[in-house]
Amino acid sequence: MFPLAGFGLLMVYSASTDYSVVVMNQLPNYLFIRQVIWFVLGSFIAALLAMMDYHHFQKFAVPIILISISSLIAVLVGGEELNGAVRTLFGGSIQPSEFAKIATIIYLSVWLYRKKDSLHVFSLGLIPLSVIMGVISGLILLQPDLSATFTIVIMGSLLFFLADGDLKQILVIGLIAAVCGSIVLKVSTTGQDRILPYLDFLRDPTQAIPQLRQSLGAIVNGKFFGVGLGKSNAKFTGLSLPHSDSIFSVLVEETGLLGAICLIGLYGVILWRGLRISKNAPDLLGSLLAAGLTFWIIIEAAINMGAMVGIFPFAGVALPFISHGGSSLVTVLAGIGIILNISRQSGQTSQDSERRSYSASVDLRRRDGRRRVSRPRHTASNDR
Repeated sequence: MFPLAGFGLLMVYSASTDYSVVVMNQLPNYLFIRQVIWFVLGSFIAALLAMMDYHHFQKFAVPIILISISSLIAVLVGGEELNGAVRTLFGGSIQPSEFAKIATIIYLSVWLYRKKDSLHVFSLGLIPLSVIMGVISGLILLQPDLSATFTIVIMGSLLFFLADGDLKQILVIGLIAAVCGSIVLKVSTTGQDRILPYLDFLRDPTQAIPQLRQSLGAIVNGKFFGVGLGKSNAKFTGLSLPHSDSIFSVLVEETGLLGAICLIGLYGVILWRGLRISKNAPDLLGSLLAAGLTFWIIIEAAINMGAMVGIFPFAGVALPFISHGGSSLVTVLAGIGIILNISRQSGQTSQDSERRSYSASVDLRRRDGRRRVSRPRHTASNDR
């Protein structure tokens, strides 16, 4: 966590100086100082969540999701427009859709944990889950924020799968999501502005939009070792939002392919540790929380980096720990705090049969589709 966050602060300082002066008419370190403040706040929240028993979320899940829904409604009623969309409150300081992501993971993890014995019943599994995700993703879609909507749907489906939900119901969710997504893309101006240029680029790379050209040019200019910290040209020559959405391009230009490999390696460590913690969690609730939060961080990182090199359409997703943005940084640090809490409790409690059953299905539903039975563990007392 701290290596990534430290790397992020360094890159925000490097990428935001010109933007702070030219665009925001502020001092060069204005955005950097804001990011440091958000980092301190996020670290404090992470420390609290690391110490708090994650089982308390069973009591707070409903208030958390209600607060999240209320904030999303508040955005639609009195939010401020930023970059062509109404997504923020309090002068752009708070973006409720970021908090909605972690709130949805917490709520769905608790809900699936409580309903684990009835998930295979269509009326008790798929329908309530669809209503929950539909309300939250619908409010986010109205902003419009297609990337956050996509994240909510993916995380809901993934958690349902990890909770050993019925595969037929999962396929139904995927079909419904695909149909709804197609309709949204046809009627949404935002969706068309992002998907159509992406399809044109896939057919003919020379038709790349200016933003993608700037991004690819910066990455190529970085070569293997980079041009040096603070020496990026792209952030001065039209790269959109170099301190937030496009910070990966600045990072690669300044630190080169070597920096990109180190960054991806750090995300790989988070993925490995998060899944290990999920597998060794004391119960199904801890497993779902750890897996959901881990996949959320990794999916958003993959989408951001993929968009910068043309693999995915531009989605406006922040690069976790790296991009400037208080809402993103605080929520990601909070998620890490919860994962650390689950890890801490895993070392204090023995794994019960419920955890073993889950770890077999999330291991990850191996090819033969059968669950493996955990072998008894040998302790020092058994060997004596």
